[in-house]
Amino acid sequence: MTLSFSLKNIIYILALILGIASIVAPRFLNIFVAIFLIAYAAVGFGLIR
Repeated sequence: MTLSFSLKNIIYILALILGIASIVAPRFLNIFVAIFLIAYAAVGFGLIR
């Protein structure tokens, strides 16, 4: 089994990390969600490959 990192995989890993971080530090949840949504939108629009 090979482990290849595409942007799709990185987004899933980022979502997992942000989910865990929001449980550990809930007051930073707004910042985490905002950064994730901006990054997800940038990927969706094709600004980041």
